[in-house]
Amino acid sequence: MPSNARATHLTRRGLLATGGALGLGAALVACGGGKDDKGSASGKAAEKAGPWKFTDDRNKAVELKATPKNIVAFIGTAAALHDYGIEVKGVFGPTTVKDPKTGKEKADIQAGDLDVTKVKNLGNVWGTFNIEEYLKLEPELLVSAMWDKDVLWYLPPQSHDKIVKLAPTVALWAANTTMPKALARHAELAESLGADLKDKKTVAAKARFEKAAGQLRAAAKSRPEIRVMIGSASAELFYVSLAKMSADTAYFEELGVNFVKPKVNAQGYFEELSWENLDKYPADIIMMDNRSQAIQPADLKSKPTWAQLPAVKAGQVVPRFTEPIYSYDKCAVLLEDLAKAIENAKKVA
Repeated sequence: MPSNARATHLTRRGLLATGGALGLGAALVACGGGKDDKGSASGKAAEKAGPWKFTDDRNKAVELKATPKNIVAFIGTAAALHDYGIEVKGVFGPTTVKDPKTGKEKADIQAGDLDVTKVKNLGNVWGTFNIEEYLKLEPELLVSAMWDKDVLWYLPPQSHDKIVKLAPTVALWAANTTMPKALARHAELAESLGADLKDKKTVAAKARFEKAAGQLRAAAKSRPEIRVMIGSASAELFYVSLAKMSADTAYFEELGVNFVKPKVNAQGYFEELSWENLDKYPADIIMMDNRSQAIQPADLKSKPTWAQLPAVKAGQVVPRFTEPIYSYDKCAVLLEDLAKAIENAKKVA
């Protein structure tokens, strides 16, 4: 994700996928965990018999004769389902990335606690989806996020309509909603597929999330002067996101976080800044897109204007999980980390 093409030449979906442009959402790095059952609610969800029905965020009711077992999902959605004990057969989206130190493939941050060696990767980068391998999985259900109405996230635009006709699909909003609503919808889907929402780990994770929301609200209230900028970097441009446009940052703003409000382009999500104009918006904390596709702060040393930003000088640059994994287990830490960053921040802008 940063794209080699200029942002003005890409559609919004392309910009989202290419990362440099995604100034969409919020957040901080999700908590890591083991690759076995540590991140799941119960290790394995209970088997559910009988007919299955779920109404997704397109208001589309999907009805099957039995609860689907052969599930394919966008990697972040699959990671969320895993936390509830629901396992998928295949994934698409940023699943693995090459470790710069070892040169070997490792799980992408969007995989969460999902063991990526146990699922079929149908397309690791934007614009790819192996339909032949998809059919071999005998899919009973395909699940993905939805940033644009009726468009399943990360399915290639050129084959999107073909893919969605091959098996029933479910889409859950990642925009036009808030984090609590997104979390509730993912939990509802997981429950319909056999997850036990009364499982101790799930109950504890939800309680932790609710407590973390209180912590962030208190931090924002006690430090209203701290201004936060949501950023994402590409080789040519820096993108400043509008908080209210994404489920997670909209919720952070609702809790009182003081975000920079950029003059967004016609698409409404972000403003593109040249590197020469990087100081347009004073900020005390910068939340940077931490996905593997975006340029990371450690690699921005060649940009003089970056090094001169007050937040950078003060060491107040924090990671942002741009596409959150919508399980209570993963989202709680996003709130906790942002609260801590605000509490400890110096007023520098």
